[in-house]
Amino acid sequence: MTTTWPHTLDRAGITSPALREAYSAQRGLVARYARAEYTAVRLLLPAPLVPHVIASTAFMHHSDNLIDQGPLDQRLSALADWSTRTRAALAEEPAHLEPVLAALRHTALAHPHLRPHIDAYLKGGELEARWTGFATEDDFRAYVDTYALPAFMVIASLLTPPDEPEAFEAGCRAFILGGQRLDFLEDLAEDLRSGRLGMSAEALADCGLTRDGLLGRPDPALVRTLVRHQAALVRPDLRAAARLEHLALAPHRPFLRALVRLQFARLAAAESHGPKLLESAPAAPLGRAASILLRALAARTPRP
Repeated sequence: MTTTWPHTLDRAGITSPALREAYSAQRGLVARYARAEYTAVRLLLPAPLVPHVIASTAFMHHSDNLIDQGPLDQRLSALADWSTRTRAALAEEPAHLEPVLAALRHTALAHPHLRPHIDAYLKGGELEARWTGFATEDDFRAYVDTYALPAFMVIASLLTPPDEPEAFEAGCRAFILGGQRLDFLEDLAEDLRSGRLGMSAEALADCGLTRDGLLGRPDPALVRTLVRHQAALVRPDLRAAARLEHLALAPHRPFLRALVRLQFARLAAAESHGPKLLESAPAAPLGRAASILLRALAARTPRP
């Protein structure tokens, strides 16, 4: 049975009423925007770790929203201000902290190895604010290494096993290479409307397409080829990420297994959506996600 949220906070040693309120606010945020992943965290990770994973996820989501909204100068200004406030929150205890930073500060105190990942993520934020597309596959991979991987490690570092941290991070890189490419595939319509495109010009050319062509009325067969091309790149990275389960500590393995399988479910939904990705994102594969989580829950050993 899933531990109740108040008991989960107790198990994590979060007793201050103000902190409990801050963590609860982050829980609500994450549950709204990443329902399947939130459910996996709540069901499959050890209770003492759950609030910290949620706090890190909420911080990353909040930061992304600041960086991604408005004209470039506004995004860069927001990033600079947010980076300053975040680093101040981690270095000292200001008189007042907004809930997302209050929770992050407490999580970083409980897990000090998180701090360099937060710093790397903030440093990569300028690239996220500035990017509008990629010329080549190498450019995409540079984006992943500079921004997307540090972002993921803000969360994944909480699960890093002490004996094989480098191998675990390599598995995380495989996961985020596939996951970021999948994000860009799902977000194709929204990104094009906002003047961005996550598929490289090189990849488009391989499929007989151009960025301008995607904005017009492209041949659906060519778009279907592009979707299949991108899916064929996602799949081996997700397969490589499956090794995370075997590197992790035993209590974390069911979660990591389910997390990778959830990405395969998203990929299947995106492929099925095909050329309609130019109009809208695919619907979340809720039925498939529920099946994955139920199987993982049934197979796990009792949580500590």
